[in-house]
Amino acid sequence: MTLNILIAPSGFKESLDAEQVADCIATGITRVLSDVNIRKVPLVDGGEGFTKTLVAATGGTLHYLEVTGPVGQKVQSHFGFLGGTTKKTAVLEMAAAAGLRLVPSNMRNPMITTTYGVGELIKAALDAGAERILVGCGDSGTNDGGTGMAQALGIKLLDESGNELGLGCGELIKLKRIDLSGRDSRLNKVQIDVACNWHNILCGKKGVARVFGPQKGASPETVERMASALEHYAAVIKADLGIDVREMSGGGASGGLGTGLHALIGAKLYSRYDIVMQYLELDKLILEADLIITAEGCIDFQTPRGKIPAEVAKRAKLYKLPVIALVGTIGEGAEINFQEGIDYFNSILTHPCQLSEAIAQTASLLTNAAEQLARLLLVGRQIKSYTPIG
Repeated sequence: MTLNILIAPSGFKESLDAEQVADCIATGITRVLSDVNIRKVPLVDGGEGFTKTLVAATGGTLHYLEVTGPVGQKVQSHFGFLGGTTKKTAVLEMAAAAGLRLVPSNMRNPMITTTYGVGELIKAALDAGAERILVGCGDSGTNDGGTGMAQALGIKLLDESGNELGLGCGELIKLKRIDLSGRDSRLNKVQIDVACNWHNILCGKKGVARVFGPQKGASPETVERMASALEHYAAVIKADLGIDVREMSGGGASGGLGTGLHALIGAKLYSRYDIVMQYLELDKLILEADLIITAEGCIDFQTPRGKIPAEVAKRAKLYKLPVIALVGTIGEGAEINFQEGIDYFNSILTHPCQLSEAIAQTASLLTNAAEQLARLLLVGRQIKSYTPIG
C-alpha cells in the first residue's frame, strides 16, 4: 500500500530555508522507500522565506533592492506583491532587512542593531503602489522596539533637549517624546497587517529582552539594560499616544518590532498562522496524508508557544494523524511536545560538534536523518504481529 507522507517543515535558522529542509527530508525518505507519495509544504512563520513562499504560492512577483542592514551596512533585500488579490498587496519580511543572519557573529549586540531597513522596505512598497502591506515578523537580529523602522518612515524620537535619538535599543532610555508629524502620510491610506508570534510580549519577566536577548548576543547585564530601555519606551508610548503596549500580544515580536508597527504606524497584529494559512492549504493536504513529518532547528519548552512543529501537530491531531519532528537540537523541556501532538522527535546530530560545523553540515545531516527514519518505517511495515510479554 502506498504511504502518503506530508512534509511540512520550518526552516533551520542560518542554514536551510523551509523549502530546502523539505527537499532534504524527501531525498532521505526516497533513498529507502519507493512506494510513497510525498507532498511538500514548506511552512513559514513570518521569518526567513515568508515573502518568497507567499509570492510563490499566489503567483506573485518579487522585487529586489538595497536597504540598511541591522548593523548599518547595506544589504541586498527584497519584497513582493501577491498574485490574485483585489487590493494590491505587498509582502515583506523583517528578516530580509534586520534578520539575525545579517548580523556578523562578532557584531551581535542587540543594544545597537536596528530595524531601519524594515522601514525602507515598507517605503519601497508604498512607492510601488501598495494598497495593503503584509509584514512577517521572525528570525530577528534586533531589539529596538521597531524604532529604526519608524525613523525610516519619518517618525522622530526626541530626547529631553529635543534632539533626535540615534539608532538601536540603547538609545531608548533617553527617549522623552515621540513626534509623528513627519510620518509618511501614505501610511494613513494603506492597510498594514502583521504576522507575528502572538505569545511574544514587550516587557516584564517574559518580555522580549529577557527571553530572546541572549540568543542575539546579549550578556545578562545587557539583557537587563535592554529590558529597562523597553520599559521606558513603553511608558513614553502610553504617555504620548495613549496605547498600553507593555504586555500586548505580539508586541514583543522580532525584538519589539510588533510594538513599533502597531503603535507608531497603525498596523494590526495577527497570530502568524492566521495570516499564513490564508495562502497555504495545509489542512486540505493533512486530510490526504497518512503521516506528517515536520522539522525545526530546535525543539524545547518554547515550541508550543507558536512554533511550526507544534502548530502542525495541533492541526494533524484534529484528524488523528501521527506526527514526527526532525530537529537540530533537543532543548530543555522538549518532552512537553508529546502533549501537543508530536508523537516522536529526534535530533539530526550524530555526534557532538560546534554550532558552526552543524550549520555547515545541516543538509547532509538532515537527509541522513530522514533516511534513518525511513528505515524505521520500513521495519514497522515488516512487523506483522506483536504480542506483549507477561
